[in-house]
This record gives sequence, structure tokens and C-alpha cells, in this order.
Amino acid sequence: MNTVAIDKDKDQTYTGIPSQKIFLWIAIVSIIMLFAGLTSGYIVRQAEGNWVHFELPKIFYLSTAFIVISSLSMQWAVWSVKKNQFGNSLTGLIITLGLGLAFSFSQFLGWTKLVEEKIFFVGNPSGSFLYVLTGLHLAHLAAGILYLLVIITNSIRAKYNAERNLPVQLCATYWHFLDILWVYLFVFLLAIR
Repeated sequence: MNTVAIDKDKDQTYTGIPSQKIFLWIAIVSIIMLFAGLTSGYIVRQAEGNWVHFELPKIFYLSTAFIVISSLSMQWAVWSVKKNQFGNSLTGLIITLGLGLAFSFSQFLGWTKLVEEKIFFVGNPSGSFLYVLTGLHLAHLAAGILYLLVIITNSIRAKYNAERNLPVQLCATYWHFLDILWVYLFVFLLAIR
């Protein structure tokens, strides 16, 4: 009788793609559909009138820089773990976590600035859409931060190496997606005023 050991990183479907990657891409497509619907609704609702025009808080520019740079540190972590450079990988993950937290904090500062300018969640639809778009992105980022904490904990325990690093790759894919999503939302909110 032949038995085959199953490696969690090698848990693949008949396509040869690990099932975790397939589930992640299904989740990403779902998130894309959610934000496509919201940004389409934004455009349609804006065209109906009764829309307050206001400037985005300047802190959103800084938060954009935080998340873009965090993608670079995340990618450095992935490259490092593939080369068994554990110190560099852990450093990259911790930098990514710090930048993710800085992004989150700057978003809260942006909302505080909006409130100071009398732009509230309840009131004019323009403010409501802004809070929903940025808040939902932040909620998805919070999930990414939690997963990143798990990856950091496992990295400290030396669970990843050049051969076993699928969780790090999945975390990086999700993180890069959130980065691209934020850049899209930021440009959208700047352009469609």
C-alpha cells in the first residue's frame, strides 16, 4: 500500500494551484466587485445632484505613501524568506506592520479632519460615500493586519523557509491588493469630485 505525505504548502487542486491561493483570489474578486459597485453607485448618485463638494484631507496623501511603501517592505520580506534570510524577512514584515498601522492611524486623522469641516457620515451622500469607501477599505486592511501578525508570530518561530512560505506569499498578495485598491480609491476620490 502506497501512502503519500501531504505537505500543507503543497495542498493543490487538480489545477496544480494550492487551494489557499484559489480561495484568496475568490475573496479578492469578491472585494473588487464590492468596490466596483460602490464606486459606480458614487458616480450615479453624484449625477443626481444634492452633492457637497469638498477637498480630501491632506493626510490621505500621507496615508497613500504609507501603504505604497508597505508593499515594498512586504515584497522584501517575501524575497528574503525565499532566500532563507530570516532576519530580513522578519524585519520586512515588522516594517509592513508598522506602515499598515500608520496608514490606519492616518485614516482616522483624516476622518477627524472631515468632522472638523462638518462632513459627517450621516448627512450629504458625498460624505457618506467617502466614509463607506475608506471605512470598508480600512476594515479589509484590519483583516490583513491580523493575518500579518500571525505571519510575524510564525516567522519568529522559524516556520517559514525557502521551501515552505506559502502563507507569506498569500499575505503579500492580499497586502499588495489592498495597496492597489487604496491607490484606485484615492485617485477615484480625487478625480470624481
